[in-house]
Amino acid sequence: MSTEEDHVQLVRVAERHKTVLANLVQFYRYDLSEVRNYELSPHGTYPYRYLDHYFVEPAREPLFILAGERLAGFALVRKLDDGLLHLAEFFVLRALRRAGIGRRAATKLFRRFPGDWQLEYDHANVPATRFWPQVVEAVADGPIEARDLYPPDVDYPCRELRFHTS
Repeated sequence: MSTEEDHVQLVRVAERHKTVLANLVQFYRYDLSEVRNYELSPHGTYPYRYLDHYFVEPAREPLFILAGERLAGFALVRKLDDGLLHLAEFFVLRALRRAGIGRRAATKLFRRFPGDWQLEYDHANVPATRFWPQVVEAVADGPIEARDLYPPDVDYPCRELRFHTS
């Protein structure tokens, strides 16, 4: 028997759905506020200054994660000047976590855009410290480079993973 969670897909976010993505970014930033100390703006929101860039720059790809017909999260990908693919942001709604949706979405993402990848996750984000190494190990073709980064080189202590997919 198949459930909607079994059918995970990535769909490019059309500009007319930018406000839906902006709403999801609020949940994402709220979740991360525990580890990154994000503060609310005077308007009661968590600003994300790069959102508009994903709709005007061709090197950026905003994607919704769907589980069946349900909106489950998003991924924001950008291609850096040197050709490296960077997973800038990745989010699955809390209610849908631990059901394999994030793992299936990430796997599809890395296979959809084969090439050299880079991603970072916060040292303080315990679920991410378990999730990303396992996912990357499953999709990487060849060695995985891992290194820890600290301020002032980055905004927060994190682990960077670099790997190749085909």
